[in-house]
Amino acid sequence: MPEHPQKILVVDDEPDVEALVLQRMRRNIRAGDYVFVFAQNGVEALERLQLEDDIDMVVSDINMPRMDGLTLLEQIPKVDPNVRAVIVSAYGDMQNIRTAMNRGAFDFVTKPLDFEDLRTTIDRTLRHMAEWREALSSRDKLVALENELDVARKIQQSILPTEFLAGPDYRTFGNMRPARSVGGDFFDMLNLEHGRIGLAIADVSDKGVPAALFMMSSRTLLKGAAIGHDNPGEVLGEVNDLLTENNDSAMFVTTFYGVYDPASGEFIYANGGHNPPLVVHPDGTSSLLPMTGGVALGLMPGLPYEQESVTLAPGDVVVLYTDGVTEALNADDEEFGVERLQEIFADNPPKSCREATRVVFEAVEAFAGETPQSDDITCLTLCKGEFQT
Repeated sequence: MPEHPQKILVVDDEPDVEALVLQRMRRNIRAGDYVFVFAQNGVEALERLQLEDDIDMVVSDINMPRMDGLTLLEQIPKVDPNVRAVIVSAYGDMQNIRTAMNRGAFDFVTKPLDFEDLRTTIDRTLRHMAEWREALSSRDKLVALENELDVARKIQQSILPTEFLAGPDYRTFGNMRPARSVGGDFFDMLNLEHGRIGLAIADVSDKGVPAALFMMSSRTLLKGAAIGHDNPGEVLGEVNDLLTENNDSAMFVTTFYGVYDPASGEFIYANGGHNPPLVVHPDGTSSLLPMTGGVALGLMPGLPYEQESVTLAPGDVVVLYTDGVTEALNADDEEFGVERLQEIFADNPPKSCREATRVVFEAVEAFAGETPQSDDITCLTLCKGEFQT
């Protein structure tokens, strides 16, 4: 986090919101982390943004008089395109949350407010803002490709989750190691209705800053669509259509998205041209999830995305990964491949999601040896049962 306090504009027409935020965030305020300013509707918020050019982010309710939060989202870029917005709404208001994400909201929180969740969301948004501003500043001064790649790596890292979802009988963990020649890998996870969770992993086709920016757009659209649809196939279909609308660069992104229901153990998924995840069983045997026939997102509108489902048994671990794992090369130009991935767990079934992710990275690193890493390596794991943290 930057050394100076970050100014956050809170927009809400409820009369007790200002006092509640100042009370619950008092430690961060006293520590010099945040400075809060307030507005009661979108019109007042725009006036403050125009008068105060040091506002870093906006936290806005959706339902307000004079100008609602969705309209405000459309107006913020006209005042300052570098301000990021977090939307606040009732959990059941999925249509508005979905619309907000598609209109450029960086993230969302739901009512009643969980202030720990709000604090985590604020920190993630501000961290992203810091990297974004550095990216804008650095790009004006670029004199070599390496500088651009460094900017892309920072953008890429700034949106990855730093806290992982967990429940009484499931755990998650993810990690991404960017390559020197940066692509656009990302992973994400989100809480859904009825105790379910969504898991996504993706890989953008291009390299450098363009890929990092396309990755950011893909992540935002995916999160918005996931709130609006229960079916993973519909989620990928909507994201694909939105990505193709203004895709003059002809980039695309392979994407796997699944929804896990801890109550039933069912994992429903759709695959848009991505590597099939591996399900590792407690005895070390493993199998790939069946493909669903979908192609990469962003190539053509109106494409169908079928979905499949599998019921996980206690002790099963789902390993999602990008081709930076299976296509890693050694000095003899051999690929790491799926068989070696399965062999990792054959004699040593993972005891936790973190361990499963770690051993994948270590195995790829040992296999590649001194061969330079040519692609991002990303892994996201879901464990069913009472695993270690």
